[in-house]
Amino acid sequence: MRQFPLCIFLINFLCIPLNTTLAEEPPRLILQITVDQLRGDLPMRYEERLGEGGFRYLWEKGTVFADAHHAHANTETIVGHATLATGAHPSLHGMIGNLWFDRETGGMTYNIEDARYPLLTKGADVEKQTEIDPTQKAASTEGRSPMAILGTTFSDELAIHTGGRAKIFGVSVKDRGAVSMAGHAGKAFWFSKKTGEFVTSSYYYKSYPSWVTQWNDKRLPFSYGNRSWELLYDASTYLYGQADDRSWETNFPGYGRVFPHPFGKPDHKYFTTFLTLSPVGDELTLDFAKALIKGEDLGKDAIPDYLSVSFSSTDYVGHLFGPSSLESEDNIFRLDRTLADLLAFVDQEVGLQNTVIVLSADHGGPEVPGYLNEFGIAANYVNPDTWEKEPAFERLKQTFGIGKELIQRYSHPYLYLNQSVIQEKGLNQADVERAVAEELIKLEGIALAVSSSALQQGNLPDTLLYRSVLHNFNPTRSGDIFVIFEPHWFINDFDGLTVAATHGSPWAYDTYVPLVFAGPGIPHQTIHRRVHTVALAPTLSSLLSIKAPSGAMGGPLVEVFSKKAE
Repeated sequence: MRQFPLCIFLINFLCIPLNTTLAEEPPRLILQITVDQLRGDLPMRYEERLGEGGFRYLWEKGTVFADAHHAHANTETIVGHATLATGAHPSLHGMIGNLWFDRETGGMTYNIEDARYPLLTKGADVEKQTEIDPTQKAASTEGRSPMAILGTTFSDELAIHTGGRAKIFGVSVKDRGAVSMAGHAGKAFWFSKKTGEFVTSSYYYKSYPSWVTQWNDKRLPFSYGNRSWELLYDASTYLYGQADDRSWETNFPGYGRVFPHPFGKPDHKYFTTFLTLSPVGDELTLDFAKALIKGEDLGKDAIPDYLSVSFSSTDYVGHLFGPSSLESEDNIFRLDRTLADLLAFVDQEVGLQNTVIVLSADHGGPEVPGYLNEFGIAANYVNPDTWEKEPAFERLKQTFGIGKELIQRYSHPYLYLNQSVIQEKGLNQADVERAVAEELIKLEGIALAVSSSALQQGNLPDTLLYRSVLHNFNPTRSGDIFVIFEPHWFINDFDGLTVAATHGSPWAYDTYVPLVFAGPGIPHQTIHRRVHTVALAPTLSSLLSIKAPSGAMGGPLVEVFSKKAE
């Protein structure tokens, strides 16, 4: 048993070279592209069918890190986005999950909710029509801000370094995908499924810029009325062309599990939801990002600007159909076209020779259990609602003299115990946590259960798995017991909707993401050593000769600054 001393982290932090630069002139634009649930193998899985200007451009022009991983255990959207933005582990940036239980209020907290800053568009709260993304239903307010993110982001440091003159923006279908990357100093816009508009909150503006109003007035999303998501090519040319109707795929009412997937009429209650469950969500994000680049004159002067574009459709498609599906395959082809369109537009408006591009993902994603079972690989689903009904937990309650519920709730990946009952009985919290964790790991589908008391004491095995849990542990926000399922086991019930696949584990398929840097002076090369995503923000900081974000725990990736070895 070994502890994880703080000095190891401090040594890594102090060794970051902050004055390494590539070019004499700084770039005019930093374009950070994050694709939600883009597992590291997916971009080049269909390489022979990709065009010239999207994924292929980045892989052929930039420095590609072929073995990049998140180092934290809970691979969810806000966790990964905040890690990419801050260079810190969730233990430091505080975004330990899409949701966490607030002991003081007795309710769940959605990561970026903030009642002090309501949306500028009244009634545009994104809690409506989010059946495929039920995390937002826990939000008690439609207000949004980055105030819960602890420490600075790369974009914050850019604002500080330039005296506030750098223009900084984040755009996404998901609010958390935009807010996290824009940081505290930038401005964020996201898609409202309620209104079909891109919206923001009063944290950022008192009123919308004219270009935003003009974009929303176009009502572009509603032009997809009575249309469908159809295949880009003939089905016979796809790897999964003969696998369009699989029993494990989600049959969302009105959307179906086979092509074409209809969007329905614009007045249908799920119309805008259906758009985001398809490549259209990314197309809308792209169109809005173009309007932003022009409306805000990004990259037009010598002061570097920053734009984060987070594409969300890959995540929704992965949840409903899995990564090895005809829908996922077609989505990758369409995403490739979307990326090519974005890069061509940036080249036209700013010049790619003046732009540093970095592409990564907030997390990867698992294969569907049914698909893995076809290859003889054990995989299944977990139902936490049954845990307390197990005989072992009944015995535990008798041992501790507890007649009421011992488990207060499970919100992945944290189990929360009924602390009021524990205190009422005069029990030791650490003893109860340890006993419950010991019983949990005996249940089918659970690989590891670690109590918060054990994490705080620090006397744990020095393994990658335990380290990933520690990287996710924040004593104020984390639950009582961190639960890790066996590989290829996960929860598939999202608020009554059965989904095909769910990410959120420390296993390689969920931590594996692409990581590519391209731009002036950055060499074309592929690096096969293991790297972690906490290095992304410090690498950008070094490129611009600015200080790294306050909690950054990774050093810059030195290959980005060196010529390719002959």
